[in-house]
Amino acid sequence: MRLTLADCFDPDGTRFGTPTFPWALAPDGYATRRQLRALGLRPGGQPVQAQLLRPRRRREPLTAYLYTIADARPVRPMTSGRAVALAKAMRARRICPACRIDAGYCIPRSRGMCGRCLHIEEQRTA
Repeated sequence: MRLTLADCFDPDGTRFGTPTFPWALAPDGYATRRQLRALGLRPGGQPVQAQLLRPRRRREPLTAYLYTIADARPVRPMTSGRAVALAKAMRARRICPACRIDAGYCIPRSRGMCGRCLHIEEQRTA
């Protein structure tokens, strides 16, 4: 489906089922999850209220979901147990499954191993 910027304006939601606006033209009072987080808020269980669409050539349009700022709730504070669990999960993402060494960075899922192991694997297959 090839969209133009004019096709992305559907404030009633008749075409897409939810109110839709062009990229970067959201009305006041709406925010994305990241924007809410920057304000110290979270959606708080509210459903998606609107969306932003950005047309792209030869690919599906980019979509950003919007939530109302008035219905958002404050972010829950970080507890010591949550901090420990988060640190443990982030450490697990840094451990290479091939050599079991901490790579010092989060290993991408697309690679599946640290740079050193990936280089060795490429040398074996070449």
